[in-house]
Amino acid sequence: MAFAYQVKDQGAVHFVTFTVHQWADVFTSPIYVDALLESLRYCQKEKGLEIYAWVIMTNHCHFILRAKNENLSDVIRDFKKFTSKSIYNAIENNPQESRKNWLLKVLSYEDKIWFWEEGYHGEEIYTQAFFDSKVDYIHQNPVRAGIVEKEEEYLNSSAGDIYGIRGGKLLLSEF
Repeated sequence: MAFAYQVKDQGAVHFVTFTVHQWADVFTSPIYVDALLESLRYCQKEKGLEIYAWVIMTNHCHFILRAKNENLSDVIRDFKKFTSKSIYNAIENNPQESRKNWLLKVLSYEDKIWFWEEGYHGEEIYTQAFFDSKVDYIHQNPVRAGIVEKEEEYLNSSAGDIYGIRGGKLLLSEF
């Protein structure tokens, strides 16, 4: 069995990565990105999730976050469980999805939804320098992938919000 990351301090700020099962490119469609963002907004409003920086790539996403209620593992578990079902159902019910049969097959196993890879890569953030390096890493993801030339051009991240170029899609907390 693979090593599973465990959050030791449930109220600390963490850098986390969530990867779509088999690295399937699900978040190429705005419908699925919007479903993910909607769930994050719900977690912010109802579960006390604080988000400091984020990026949604085609097959994974990175966040710097914290749970005000000191229950980060619970919030992540609930978020991943809910988004697994909601995005899978959105794919299933999307008549414009040309990859529907393939995606549904890739994102399930033995008739069960398997949207996210198990666990999540997480690192507790202890210092401002480490925080800044993770924010840079997050925002440089689309640049390294060759999607944009400048990090603030990428719409599915907090870079434009942090640089004051445009209002963000998620409410950001201050570190």
